[in-house]
Amino acid sequence: MSAAIVPGVPDRVCIVMMSAVGDAVHVLPVINALKRANPQTRITWVLQPAPATLVRGHRSVDEIIIFDRSKGLMAFADIASELGKRRFDLVINLQVYFKAGIVTGATRSPIKLGFDRARARDMNWLFTNRKISPHPVQHVQDQYFEFLAALGVSPEPVEWDLGPWPQEREWQRTLTASMDRPIASIVVASSKPEKDWMPERWAEVSDALHEKFGMQVVLVGGRSGRELAAERIVMERAKHKPRSELGSGLRNLVSILDASALVLSPDTGPLHMSVALNRPVISLMGYTNPKRTGPYRRFHDLIIDAYGEPGEDYPVSMENRPGRMKRIETGHVIEKIQLWRDRHSGRSDK
Repeated sequence: MSAAIVPGVPDRVCIVMMSAVGDAVHVLPVINALKRANPQTRITWVLQPAPATLVRGHRSVDEIIIFDRSKGLMAFADIASELGKRRFDLVINLQVYFKAGIVTGATRSPIKLGFDRARARDMNWLFTNRKISPHPVQHVQDQYFEFLAALGVSPEPVEWDLGPWPQEREWQRTLTASMDRPIASIVVASSKPEKDWMPERWAEVSDALHEKFGMQVVLVGGRSGRELAAERIVMERAKHKPRSELGSGLRNLVSILDASALVLSPDTGPLHMSVALNRPVISLMGYTNPKRTGPYRRFHDLIIDAYGEPGEDYPVSMENRPGRMKRIETGHVIEKIQLWRDRHSGRSDK
């Protein structure tokens, strides 16, 4: 490990990461590593309401301050008011955008650690006084680990500890008792239409999971308009109607994914939740680069890669490639389900 930019982990640390659920999952191994390095560290995390429901109660999260961007400019006034009541020894700004810079600027701390100038966008670099070293693009999880390197902290072992929490196990037991087949969870949509797979093909996969693989299909996700539209199409077209748990909430989603024998997902938060839970996940990737946002270290054999051309050794990059999800055929997914059965279906390790 290279020399630390900021020596050690102090007692009061603020994490600025106000992005989506997948990024929140990637932050968990960072804060767990900080706690290992200094068990006395108090972690305050600034994040949005939805991912806050996922990590509230986590053993390494001492305090959450909500940034509610639905309030517009008032969100910044509210967060500045809350942060003004606290002092920190270190602020870690894990985002590259201007809004995160404003929030970082509102914190009271002698050390504000952020991205190097080349990667920070929208003048975000103006709000930090320490920078991590420049580095080529790599997986998002490894990118966050660069901040640990700047503190002289090892990320190993990589631990998420996402749950389910002990008090959630009864709900999970009730769920699984209501089904007499192994669960295959399908994430019907993501936050961006470009990442989504066609719901009529999900219906075909759902029937194959029921008929050929003897599984109970459960549709998971939120209740956005696109998710509800996808649910409706799957329900209309599938001969064997899956069970829908859309809108069950992120903590219940943890229990569902944890109880699943298999998860099928585009590039979205539940994909990374499944990796954190060590649940085999078939990743449908076309719009985003699998080497940057795919499953971290696990289940690479179950990736369906429509991002690259056949035989293309593409680099890790932030480039998106629109229109490629439609390249994924139903047969490609069924082949990966068979591969899962052959290689992973007997897994019991967590």
